[in-house]
Amino acid sequence: MLARLGRTTLASPLLNMAWLNMAWLNMAMISTSCGGSGNSNSGPPPPTDDQFLDEIERATFLYFWEQASSTTGQVKDRAFAGGNDSRTVASIATTGFGLTALCIADQRGYIASADIVARVQATLSFLLNQMPNQNGFFYHFVDMNTGQRVNNSEVSSIDTAILLCGVLTCRQHFQDQQIVDLATQIYQRINWPWMLNGGSTFSMGWTPESGFLTARWDTYSELMMLYLLAIGATVNPIPASAWQAFARPSLTYQGLTYITNTSAPLFIHQYSHAWFDFRNKQDAYANYFNNSITATHAHKLFCSSLAGQFSDYSSNLWGITASDSVNGYVVWGGPPAMGPIDGSIVPCAAGGSIPFQSSDCIAVLRNIQSGFPKAWQRYGFVDAFNPLSAWYDTDVIGIDLGIMMLMAENQRTGFVWNTFMKNSEVVGAMTAVGFH
Repeated sequence: MLARLGRTTLASPLLNMAWLNMAWLNMAMISTSCGGSGNSNSGPPPPTDDQFLDEIERATFLYFWEQASSTTGQVKDRAFAGGNDSRTVASIATTGFGLTALCIADQRGYIASADIVARVQATLSFLLNQMPNQNGFFYHFVDMNTGQRVNNSEVSSIDTAILLCGVLTCRQHFQDQQIVDLATQIYQRINWPWMLNGGSTFSMGWTPESGFLTARWDTYSELMMLYLLAIGATVNPIPASAWQAFARPSLTYQGLTYITNTSAPLFIHQYSHAWFDFRNKQDAYANYFNNSITATHAHKLFCSSLAGQFSDYSSNLWGITASDSVNGYVVWGGPPAMGPIDGSIVPCAAGGSIPFQSSDCIAVLRNIQSGFPKAWQRYGFVDAFNPLSAWYDTDVIGIDLGIMMLMAENQRTGFVWNTFMKNSEVVGAMTAVGFH
């Protein structure tokens, strides 16, 4: 049921990384054997930041290739960090990150382009023609092999938006008319006003049993992608005035003031930014890229403030966002403090903020990889771990891997931003709501 082919086709890039490591080792040996005062204990030089981020991206891409159905393209919500996972629950948000990961892998030549194009075609065709939907919106969790709803999950507005970001990235990256046509039809099928349910802000979802959820996307969070995609739609859009309908509360923490949601974790400052390029742009309220820089800085200070309680937190080891824990999945973080914080480290907290505080975030990730080897497995970083209790998650979570991969590539080349922002609907929406 898994894409077994991926295990062989991906051997080459992993061997390439092993070859690079051997090359560094050989260079170090040559430098110490050809005269001079070389130190035989110096070892190979550490990878550059670009090489290190590439290692993260290659490992993460393995997840999106192996832990997906080769026929439907739907990507598992989570899997064992070491692979060989038989679970079949996929999430549409993970598939959205996965579609973008396929674009990155194609751009970087991680595997054959023809194989990637075939996977994208299969994914988009399944989404358009076979995956159950309501007014174009998809169920949050589905069976990866059939696309059928699982766990009584809701038709999700925000997760459909994340999926659509991946779909539209593929539309711009691949010079393939079938991909372009499928992606456009998926976008144009969505009835955005339906999810407003008569209000000015989006409902968080809908179920066949109870109708629309009462909770709404009415306060600053990862919601920016949802509103901009709906405003920019050429079929069934919502009015640009909806951009003013959600609240933008501010928080001041240790002298830093920024827009946030005080009951939500750090990832709200990351997700929309994985695709939408908010750099050097602002609307009537904020420069949201700079806002995320401040939010990341505040989060690092918040973790440092906890060092008296949890001795593992330091300038090179911090980061708490929604993740697994020893007691199951939890939503935790700060400021202000939220959830049962216990000293756990969540790698995607720093990994998803790389473009905002690159040196600080990369230092954290290097420290985790070198200092806590159990935290690095087949697909890169485990979802969370606790150095104080020696607990290491046995799983990875697709969206947490995805935000790290996309942000690593954006830091390196801006590829996801540059590709996604070629969508005219996106540019039109940002103009319509007042970005300049």
